[in-house]
Amino acid sequence: MAAQLATVFPGMASSFSSYLGALSEKPFLVGWPLCSFLPAAAGKSTKQRCDVIIARRLSGLEEAIRIKRLREQQGTTKVRKRPPLKRGKISGPLSVPDHIPKPYYVGSNQLPELSSEYQIHDAEGIAQMRAACELASRVLDFAGTMVKPSVTTNEIDKAVHNMIIDAGAYPSPLGYGGFPKSVCTSVNECMCHGIPDSRQLQDGDILNIDVTVYLNGYHGDTSKTFLCGKVNEPTMRLVKVTEECLERAIAVCKDGASFKKIGKRISEIAERYGYGVVERFVGHGVGTVFHSEPIIMHNRNDKSGSMVEGQTFTIEPILTMGTIDCVTWDDGWTTLTADGQPSAQFEHTILITRTGAEVLTKF
Repeated sequence: MAAQLATVFPGMASSFSSYLGALSEKPFLVGWPLCSFLPAAAGKSTKQRCDVIIARRLSGLEEAIRIKRLREQQGTTKVRKRPPLKRGKISGPLSVPDHIPKPYYVGSNQLPELSSEYQIHDAEGIAQMRAACELASRVLDFAGTMVKPSVTTNEIDKAVHNMIIDAGAYPSPLGYGGFPKSVCTSVNECMCHGIPDSRQLQDGDILNIDVTVYLNGYHGDTSKTFLCGKVNEPTMRLVKVTEECLERAIAVCKDGASFKKIGKRISEIAERYGYGVVERFVGHGVGTVFHSEPIIMHNRNDKSGSMVEGQTFTIEPILTMGTIDCVTWDDGWTTLTADGQPSAQFEHTILITRTGAEVLTKF
């Protein structure tokens, strides 16, 4: 590299070689220097200033790409700020036919405690999980077709509710800790747990729809962030990277893998683009119980424990364009980014196998 520098930047090779020598025994990699020319006073020669990029665990090219992306993001995220999200009118819960089996928590407004029972299934249980998750995926796909300007999230809730009960299943969110609707709909800066209401979707909104169904005694849980109309480029990028985080996190899962690998992989990707990873909301075991151990942390962590073949749980990262701090409305559910910047979320229920992970809720 020093020889190349002698050609491109005469007089710099010896200085740069000293950097290489000083760092040769340290876990750093050095990238190409960034040079600029400083204006000189009258009668004096122009001065050249060169800064060397030093990065830990990244090649010079990777570091340059990372910096370029961050600069692009910083230059493009200054878009017209949308008005703060305001709540609309919330209608009453929809009815469920008596013949449809209901989860144990229905009828109580108390939030159930997280079950310590890991969801590990035999062949029959796996078949039931596949059926519940396949239904959840179909419902989510159908709900996504409704995401258009002027449509209300209350209309989406009603359509989701009817599709689920027509399949002989129960919408798991309905009545969970007193939640009044059959699906969660989170718009723009709403991180999660948005309650469907009368607000009409606007051109340029993003909307996360979180669907969970209870079919034959098993829960299938999934969510996706949809684009409404013409969405600006920075927000589209946030949505795309969030989905990538989910996919890449699933790729590290298999029998015997440590849970903390999930948060490490998600954080690596999010940090590359300058996004925050929300720590407050986590993935969870899911099966005959809606929420159980293990807790799946999406940020870097030192959580102990390893995955087991036959186990099912969710991975559901939330990424933010700004702060990861949040505020919750007085309804006890709707949680927004504290700075009003957009957030995005994707979620799958997965089954751990000997060699990898099966996505049970494929989009």
